[in-house]
Amino acid sequence: MAVSAPPSSKKAAPPYACNTFQWRGHAIRYTAYGTGDPVVLIHGFGASLDHWRNNISAIADQGYRVFALDLLGFGRSQKPALKYSMELWQDLLLDFWAEQIQEPTVWVGNSIGALLALMLAAAAPEKTRGIALLNCAGGLNHRPEELPLPLRVVMGTFERVVNNRLLGPWLFDRVRQRKRIEGTLKQVYGNQDAVTPELLDLLYEPSCDAGAYEVFASILSAPPGPKPTELLPQIQSPILVLWGEADPWTPIKGADIYTTLAKAGDTRIRFYSIADTGHCPHDERPEWVNQRLVKWMTKEL
Repeated sequence: MAVSAPPSSKKAAPPYACNTFQWRGHAIRYTAYGTGDPVVLIHGFGASLDHWRNNISAIADQGYRVFALDLLGFGRSQKPALKYSMELWQDLLLDFWAEQIQEPTVWVGNSIGALLALMLAAAAPEKTRGIALLNCAGGLNHRPEELPLPLRVVMGTFERVVNNRLLGPWLFDRVRQRKRIEGTLKQVYGNQDAVTPELLDLLYEPSCDAGAYEVFASILSAPPGPKPTELLPQIQSPILVLWGEADPWTPIKGADIYTTLAKAGDTRIRFYSIADTGHCPHDERPEWVNQRLVKWMTKEL
């Protein structure tokens, strides 16, 4: 169903504290806030746990222990030069669960974070109470066969330039400029009021860290990972799907795999589209997303 959401209001950051834990010799930043059943928030490409700054305390206040972390290579976690993949981050999240949580969990993800939630539910059903997918990505990168030939050539050329040791750092420096980040956000956020200086800071500042370029180059050449259509048959837990209708990156047509199943009587899936909202519903319409997520967890899990 399509839902009209109210505009977001600007709020101060919630009072969550951050810590680090060591994973394979690398420092990973995380937060754990509140008490109750565990919920893990998984950010998307280029973001961090602070992308959930308007969600963490609001969900915790309803009786949940909310965890969020900066995936390796993002935010304030370390940025080692290695081969990044969806499977690497899945291993990180499973090890984080084993160290910090140790009870069935709700995995909530945006974009590639949502794809990770699907992967976790398929790989570890005993660790999963349910999953919530916000504008779920179909892969870490586009699969060549999914692109028309001209765009396939353009993307291939861009990847080669980024991975060139002479041209790549120069290009990355252009891509990560604040004005370019702002322009991209205004393209993908249906709610323009949510594109704030605070948001620009939390996306720009980690891009200045040592290793940020190497992470970017590695991810652009990484495999896309499993398809949602491959994972869904392996999942038994409840699935909440929220989708911003104005998303140009993961257009709402990508939700067809979920709406088709729901219409066919698949009782796992609850689907809601959100009008005037783009790629990041949790940041564009946090009040609405928080309410819908908590209501689903309270009544259906």
